[in-house]
Amino acid sequence: MSKIAIVTGANRGLGRNTALSIARHGGDVIVAYRGNTAQAEEVVTEIRALGRKAVALQLDMAEVASFPDFTQRLRVALQENWGRDSFDHLINNAGHGEYAMIEATTEAQFDGLFDVHVKGVFFLVQALLPLIADGGRIVNFSSGLTRISYPGFSAYAAAKGAVETLTTYMARELGGRGITVNTVAPGAIETDFGGGMVRDNAEANAQFAAMTALGRVGLPDDIGPMIANLLDDANRWVTAQRIEVSGGQTI
Repeated sequence: MSKIAIVTGANRGLGRNTALSIARHGGDVIVAYRGNTAQAEEVVTEIRALGRKAVALQLDMAEVASFPDFTQRLRVALQENWGRDSFDHLINNAGHGEYAMIEATTEAQFDGLFDVHVKGVFFLVQALLPLIADGGRIVNFSSGLTRISYPGFSAYAAAKGAVETLTTYMARELGGRGITVNTVAPGAIETDFGGGMVRDNAEANAQFAAMTALGRVGLPDDIGPMIANLLDDANRWVTAQRIEVSGGQTI
């Protein structure tokens, strides 16, 4: 029986790459996205072209009140497409960055980051626990910025630090069901994160490359396949870990 993974924020960036990587490794994918339906359907089409099943479901990680509705739509999708009442893997990727020095960070920016990256992750896992199969996997996205500091990302890094703590507690509390919970922390990656700061700003790109042992910034293809491999049965004994995928950033 095929494994089913939910990837949040799967319509673009690292989420899209992760969804496609899971499909290439033989998994089926539920593409969760916030607002760009066309992008999400494009990912679904690409996954189906790989011979795997996929559906797109709208989800706003900042709106905890919408999670019961998402859960119900997920139940229907699982029954209609897989004849199941459970799924196997949850990848909490959805999120955004805010670049602002501490003195310039607004309360709205701060709250927005914590609503999506911390509160949203906590309560989405809570809402979906009845549907996650025993022996399943949860992967929470963090950031290399929890280990090193880069001025302007204090609120974002603080939120991701909270995610890492949540991961440890989730691993402990869900271990009795055989569910593993890990954090993947990408380094500087060429995506549209932060308005494409690493991808489009040659100066920032070079700066991060110089901080990295392998001499370059990362690409989405450096992250998605690693997560797909982490979901493999061969990694069933890995839990409560922070796994940095950064090419050796600032070591």
